[in-house]
Amino acid sequence: MRKLILLAASVLLFTAASCWAQERSTVRVPTPFVEGGAPVTLEMVIYKPEGAGPFPTVVFNHGSTGIGNDPKLFKETYAPERLAQWFTQRGWLVAFPQRRGRGQSDGLYDEGFTPKREHYSCDPALSLAGFDHALADIDAAVAWLQKDPDVDTKRMEIAGHSRGGILAIAYAGTRPGVFQGAINFVGGWMGDKCPDNTADAINPVSFKRGAAFPLPTLWLYGEKDSFYALAHSRKNFEAFTAAGGKGSFSSYALAPGVNGHQLVVQQALWGPTVEAYLAK
Repeated sequence: MRKLILLAASVLLFTAASCWAQERSTVRVPTPFVEGGAPVTLEMVIYKPEGAGPFPTVVFNHGSTGIGNDPKLFKETYAPERLAQWFTQRGWLVAFPQRRGRGQSDGLYDEGFTPKREHYSCDPALSLAGFDHALADIDAAVAWLQKDPDVDTKRMEIAGHSRGGILAIAYAGTRPGVFQGAINFVGGWMGDKCPDNTADAINPVSFKRGAAFPLPTLWLYGEKDSFYALAHSRKNFEAFTAAGGKGSFSSYALAPGVNGHQLVVQQALWGPTVEAYLAK
């Protein structure tokens, strides 16, 4: 009897493992950029579900590194296995491109720093130039994916966390016809604590660039976010919709003491909403 119980447990364990199976690979993405006389390539981590492709695909963009004052964090590759697993369990391939100077990508990380690179800049001119720098990197990653036989180019979504979330919305609008959806997890480019409310000259302007996207977008935010208060994020969404953008805004209460900016790891909260969105 004990052997039968152990056998049944083993079968259940194997079944669960099979449901979660995914293949991780890392590719080097060519770009048109040259720095220091050398061509720049980007690191991109890809998680692929079991089975034969092509697969519907999510391009998931990473965020910042806090306030940008710790260069050691620049070299950390953002490709969370558990997040990828949520998508691959549902049959989606997930790609995590690392922008210039991030992870193991070549080039200088140059997404809107102060002149001495002490931290990210609240100066709209510097910050918005960094935003365009990031969009160009996503261009290179998307161009590579569109040639990958495992990618179903008719079913591509763009998503991201924090800076990656605002990039997802803006990219969908400025590169029409590429994606069928855009998912923004707690997105914004500069925190709402910038002096003199300069974030109001950065975040709404950048979000409005996505307003040309003709399909609904999904905005997901957590309460008590240390970077973006819900009132600020709702104001960004209102600027987006006033410019003609389509979408829905959802907010979630995380456990006491948990920073709302970490909503992306709270799959039990946003899972049903995202699943319904992808099904459309």
